[in-house]
Order: sequence, then C-alpha cells, then structure tokens
Amino acid sequence: MGKIKVVRVVVDTNVVVSALLLGGVPGELIPLWKSGHLKPLASPKIIDEYIRVLAYPKFKLSEEEINFLLYFEIIPFFEVIEVKQKSQIIISADPSDDKCIQCAEKGRADIIISGDRHLLSLKQYKKVKIMSTEQILSELGLSADPHGQS
Repeated sequence: MGKIKVVRVVVDTNVVVSALLLGGVPGELIPLWKSGHLKPLASPKIIDEYIRVLAYPKFKLSEEEINFLLYFEIIPFFEVIEVKQKSQIIISADPSDDKCIQCAEKGRADIIISGDRHLLSLKQYKKVKIMSTEQILSELGLSADPHGQS
C-alpha cells in the first residue's frame, strides 16, 4: 500500500464550529484531521477567532466546554503557524478573511476549507485552492451524503 498524502488545510472558523457543534457534513472532517489525512493549520489569530465564536451566547457553552473543545479537539491536531501581519488587503469585501489566506500561504497549505462566500468566490489564491466542505470531501473521494453517511 502506498503512503497516504497528507493534505495541509486551513479550516475557516465557520467550518470548525459547525464540525464541532453541529456535526453534519462539516463533522466528517474531524475523523480526517484526527487520523492525519488532513493536517489543519491555524494562526494564533484564527485560534482566537475559534474561541471567540465558540463563546457566542447562542451556543450556550461553558468555559469548561470551550476549553475541552480547544484542548482535546483542536490543539492536539492543528499545527500553529506564526503569521506576520501584512498590510496588503487581499479580500477587500471582508479583510478579516485575509487571516486564512495568510496562514495558508505561510503554512504552505494545499486548501482552505470555508463556508464563507468571500473566500469561496476566489476559488484559488496563488497555489492554494479554496473549497467548501462538500468540495474537499468529494476531492478526497469521500463524497458527503446529505444524510450523514459517507
């Protein structure tokens, strides 16, 4: 058997939060990052955003639950990439999305996984593809079934 190629990915906040809290199609990424098929990359800014969004009142998570998700579901599997802030704006419609592109560039990611329309509309930035969860699962040959069965 040949060695499985590890796909380096930046997982946008909307996908991480959906995967961890809602399951569904984004939830299918968790076993892929836990098994090493995907190597998620995140900058400190992205991790801060994960924490900030997990703390939204609508999710009703306690500090202990947020810490559990961070320290048992994210940190052990994600490679932290130090990114220097660039003054160039890449996505003028939503410059806050630039942090994903900058992390992907610095971490030599293959793909950014996002549900964000600004990022998805780019389709690619330099050598980095930008895909939805469904698109990456399809590309990996793990087409997402709308009923939660792959």
